[in-house]
Amino acid sequence: MVKYVIIGCSAGAVGAVEAIRELDPVGDIAVISEEPIPAYSRPMIGKYLSGEVNLENMIFPSKNFWEKQKVQLFLGKKAVKLDLTRKEIELEDAEKIGFDKLLIATGSKPIIPNIEGVTKKGAYTFTRIADAEHIRETVHAIKAQKAVVVGVGLIGITVTEALAKLGLKVTLIGRRDRVLNQVLDQKAAEILEEAMQKEGVCIVKGRTVQRILGRKDNDDMVGGVLLDDGSAIECDLVVFAVGVVPRTELVINTKLKINNGVLTDRFMQTNILDVYACGDVAETYDFVVGKQRVLALWPLARISGRVAGYNMAGLKLEYPGGASMTALNHFGVPIISVGLTTQSGDSEGYETLVFHDQKRRIYRKIMLKSGKIMGMTLVGDVERAGVIFHLMKNKVNVEDFKHKLIADNFSLASLPETLRKQLIWEVYNEFHYSPK
Repeated sequence: MVKYVIIGCSAGAVGAVEAIRELDPVGDIAVISEEPIPAYSRPMIGKYLSGEVNLENMIFPSKNFWEKQKVQLFLGKKAVKLDLTRKEIELEDAEKIGFDKLLIATGSKPIIPNIEGVTKKGAYTFTRIADAEHIRETVHAIKAQKAVVVGVGLIGITVTEALAKLGLKVTLIGRRDRVLNQVLDQKAAEILEEAMQKEGVCIVKGRTVQRILGRKDNDDMVGGVLLDDGSAIECDLVVFAVGVVPRTELVINTKLKINNGVLTDRFMQTNILDVYACGDVAETYDFVVGKQRVLALWPLARISGRVAGYNMAGLKLEYPGGASMTALNHFGVPIISVGLTTQSGDSEGYETLVFHDQKRRIYRKIMLKSGKIMGMTLVGDVERAGVIFHLMKNKVNVEDFKHKLIADNFSLASLPETLRKQLIWEVYNEFHYSPK
């Protein structure tokens, strides 16, 4: 009987357990997580903070999933040592767990700036449900009225909206010249920024926080922030959302190869036999740029975990690859971006198609190279995203109908008949695919 061990209990672990059990109904599966609750939908923690959903709504995939799949859960237990020779994991309470096949699905951790005052009470990060609970407790306990969010990426936008819904006056601070600068260009970002400002959010761009200030009556508690230009902003709490990094600390002193994340092949296996990695901690194949890199995305974690699970259970299945993706709907602005979405120094040879209707707050941008889609940005109207994504993923040459992609009347019917039928068939197979 094979003993499978998974370190981490989120999307990747769920995908792996599902796949393993399809092929091996009797093997032992153990899942280790330092969080006290099993998997939940991390993309929903903003709505959890604002009170729009409760914990029961967030449990993923279901309450009895782990019992049904005969999984032994080690919750609230931190793995502190990995012995690849003995095939053994040691927990912080000194308990040891052996394995035949191991999946590292430890995810990512927030970056905490090394600045004075960062340990004051009222300074938080925002990647786990516990973060949302601590922030909400503080808001109610001190009757907080003002908050500062540091970081203009997806996490920063998410927590800003949640705090605004709680009735706080939020100041969003970023060192870049626009929000979501890694996925939106200036025109697209302006649409979101205008919507945020209408909801009372103050956006401070091109600035960094140098120090967390204390309250006049209690220096141990957050009272404001000092910016690099010498200006100060009063607040009752600070949330750092400046990015995440893979949680590789468990494997640093082992023979596992690490670059930015744990290196994997197209079967999600590491350089060590029977040891796999998936999700935010792993470097996986990006089909747009054609190389391995970290893609910290919830849907890709589940897919890569599923591929890892199949391979751990003996089925040789190749990971199809993912791409940089952002899908959100904050402050009433739906946005989807995939692949290359902004120009850079190595963008030579790219063609950019743009449609912008300022009055309707609609923006569409397609980036092409040699007639193939390399990236898309859709703001305000995202219905065509699925069709464009499939054209992109299948590397279809769209040269003959490229301008239709950004037209108002674009739909599946806009494609050439042969391509349309092929695309429908591929989508059908994708939803009905079974590797067995």
